[in-house]
Amino acid sequence: MSEGSGDESQQQTPKKFSVDRAKSGRAVCKKCKQKIEAGVLRLAKMGYNPYGPGPLKLWHHVDCMFEVFSKQRPTTAKIETPDDMDGWSDLEREDQEEMLKKLPNCKDWTPKPKTPSKDDSAKPKSTKTPKDKNKPKKDSPPPAKEANKDDSFREFRRLCAALSDTDSYTGKTAHVRDFFTKGTDGTSFKGDLHLWCRLLLPGVIKRVYNLQSKQLIKLFSKIFHTDHDDMLEDLEQGDVAETVRVFFERSQHLHPAKKSTLSLQDVDKFLEELSGITKEDEQIHHFKQMAEMCTSNDLKMIIRLVKHDLRINAGPKHILEAVHPDAYQAFQMSRDLDAVLSKAVVRTADGHSSPTKKTALKITASLMTPVLPMLAEACKSVEYAMKKCPNGMYSEIKYDGERVQVHKKGSEFKYFSRSLKPVLPHKVNMFRDYIPQAFPYGTDLILDSEVLLVDVKTGKPLPFGSLGVHKKNSFEDANVCLFVFDCIYYNGEVLLEKPVKERRRILEQNMKEVPNRIMFSEIKEIHDPKDLENMITKVLKLGLEGLVLKDLMSTYEPGKRHWLKVKKDYLYGGAMADSADLVVLGAWFGTGQKGGMMSVFLMGCYNPTNQKWCTVTKVHTGHDDKTLERLQKELVMIKISKEASKVPDWLCCTKTMIPDFVAQDPKAMPVWEITGAEFTQHEVHTASGISIRFPRVTRIRDDKTWKTATSLPELKDLFKKSKENCDVSLPSTSGVKDVHKASDTESDNSSTSSPKKKFASSETSKGLSKSVRDPAVSGKRKPEVTSKESDKSTSSSNNEGTENDAEESPAKRRKKEHVHDIIKKPLPDVFVGVKLVLPPSVIEDRSELERYFIAYGGELLDTSQKEDSTHIIHVGDVTDGNEEARHVTLRWLWDSIKLQALQETRRYAVPFSGAGNP
Repeated sequence: MSEGSGDESQQQTPKKFSVDRAKSGRAVCKKCKQKIEAGVLRLAKMGYNPYGPGPLKLWHHVDCMFEVFSKQRPTTAKIETPDDMDGWSDLEREDQEEMLKKLPNCKDWTPKPKTPSKDDSAKPKSTKTPKDKNKPKKDSPPPAKEANKDDSFREFRRLCAALSDTDSYTGKTAHVRDFFTKGTDGTSFKGDLHLWCRLLLPGVIKRVYNLQSKQLIKLFSKIFHTDHDDMLEDLEQGDVAETVRVFFERSQHLHPAKKSTLSLQDVDKFLEELSGITKEDEQIHHFKQMAEMCTSNDLKMIIRLVKHDLRINAGPKHILEAVHPDAYQAFQMSRDLDAVLSKAVVRTADGHSSPTKKTALKITASLMTPVLPMLAEACKSVEYAMKKCPNGMYSEIKYDGERVQVHKKGSEFKYFSRSLKPVLPHKVNMFRDYIPQAFPYGTDLILDSEVLLVDVKTGKPLPFGSLGVHKKNSFEDANVCLFVFDCIYYNGEVLLEKPVKERRRILEQNMKEVPNRIMFSEIKEIHDPKDLENMITKVLKLGLEGLVLKDLMSTYEPGKRHWLKVKKDYLYGGAMADSADLVVLGAWFGTGQKGGMMSVFLMGCYNPTNQKWCTVTKVHTGHDDKTLERLQKELVMIKISKEASKVPDWLCCTKTMIPDFVAQDPKAMPVWEITGAEFTQHEVHTASGISIRFPRVTRIRDDKTWKTATSLPELKDLFKKSKENCDVSLPSTSGVKDVHKASDTESDNSSTSSPKKKFASSETSKGLSKSVRDPAVSGKRKPEVTSKESDKSTSSSNNEGTENDAEESPAKRRKKEHVHDIIKKPLPDVFVGVKLVLPPSVIEDRSELERYFIAYGGELLDTSQKEDSTHIIHVGDVTDGNEEARHVTLRWLWDSIKLQALQETRRYAVPFSGAGNP
């Protein structure tokens, strides 16, 4: 290439800075805000020009510009050589020498002669002898070090694609380990392993860009010169990165590169600079510069890095275990990726890095670096708790607030949330004054705690979510309080390996409570199951979330679920969970794999007072993929795209709850049973603020319409009763077998003289169940059963459907008296060892009946039955054709549940196979 052509191509490359002498004196320095006088040497940084083609020059005094350089990030662009400045060759030699004094790395730089212009064509040419072409040019910058192929962004994309296509955990880790060991050439990895791990884990080392999906669409619609609304419509598919890729390929204004030439270093530098840009025009300019070097797939992956989601379903465990066997465990302890990699990675002589497995990693907790909190698994019974905590346990109140990890180093404080993010200052700033009072001798601390509002008059904690700034005005007599439940670092000593009993002792010895500000969590040492039952009942009656159970000898294991949590909806296999039958009122688009389809649904109830529909909750779990696909066709919806003006008059909803779609006719929409942890109150919903916490769809109620679904008055009644009915009983099964045995004996004595019972029809079963169903579950009132009514009900139930009313035999009387004794002293878990089969015809209140049957120890069998009556099986396998079964009515089951007694009726038994019809 000729020298002239080289200069021409160099001039076509846009420069990021410009230099000249001010002409008119009207330009203002962007740093000192003073005018730059005419004739003064000045520098400009090229910025995005929203007014027309070409860059906008942001002028500075020379000293001001270099002062800006001294304070900016190392990765941000600055003047390093004269070739970085447009107009350098037009400067006088004296000006060039003055500028070179500001560039210490360019002391040996030889100023170029002034480039001849058209006006100088008539002047005589210089008679200087040309320079030797073989000598190196001192005025050209040293060539940039070529990035290794192992650090190419194309290889990064390939690895991400392989991880996305691999389902198994071991397979993902194997892919990463293989690449980090062999590299692209199959011999050794020669890339920057630190950088690879940082980019593969964008959710761990989060840069803050403040760019949501719709903001990205706005930026790229201007960059691509495409229709903004078209891009928004494509965004409904749920993947903003894919939308950007598609419109990049369609763009007539900016074309993708044909081949990927980016390196990981290029992308990392781009992301670092992007995190410091907040103005929209500068973001557009920054993205446009990068897009000019990207293929469409490059840009797609960069957008996913910006969104902190590579869509590879791989987290720190997959990546770090590929680097070192102990790396993930060490990361769990410190959550410091750079510290882990510095010990797990070896730097080679040529500057490359590679994983090592020779030495074990041991990284412990350190001040001001968050430690991943220890977690708890669900506990569904007292028996399970006693089994998991053989050394006894601490039963601790599970406060319904926000978990906070407090770090104190001298007079410096840091607060981290459960996800290890900094806690909002307004929630924790006041503790700076109270923690030194609570820990008078505690210089350095790491505390595990819960923050919530407490009523200073009653001392009771306030509901979840009451910490918001705008909500504090509603709680004038409340203080933000820190409930401390663990100490994992004290005055230089790491306490992670000490048992919880020892950690609690250290905490109690060194902490003094500051009333309603710094408090101990309420805790009780338990060794007896009965004490645990009493405490569960107590906390639920107080309206608290539940309990956390900790084995007395357990250590603090970051990220592990070795504690136990007891909540209302975990007990009895979920039988105590709150539920309501709600109508589908609207829907939102899903994201990710569910993008482009309705996958989040707005559920509500009817208010007969104003004849409008109210919102209760939004739900996105409970449907499998096939059901979701079917619902796309079955649900008749109107798209309103969250526009408030298009919300129909029949729907009463807040701005936050305006969906993408609303029902065309709510009275024609399906009814779903929505179950959650508890009924709660939330101001964003319009059903008197009632909502369901952690909702899920548990059943599609094809048997119900909007008329029989839960109405607003019924929902209020359910909400009230859910707060009242907190009595918990989790006893053992002792004594039940004796009842069964005695009942069996007396049944055998009377079986020969008693007539067989007829099968109950499905209509009768449905009718009977309506009169006795439980109000706490179904939401409808049922009459209280007195002692006399109980006797009458039980008797009528036992004799229902008989062919003749025979005279009551002595055995029958003894049996009735025995049952009445059971009624007087109700026994829990009365269905222990009992199996139940419900025929398909039982629809009304089926889920309520199943939950109660399981709650009292029974086992449900899912098998097809042709008969219309229920079956009770006591022993053996249901698949055995000769198995004996008892046919009973739904009323018999409901009465047994109501009275907590299971009456044996062997004289009504028939072969399970159905032979020998009565």
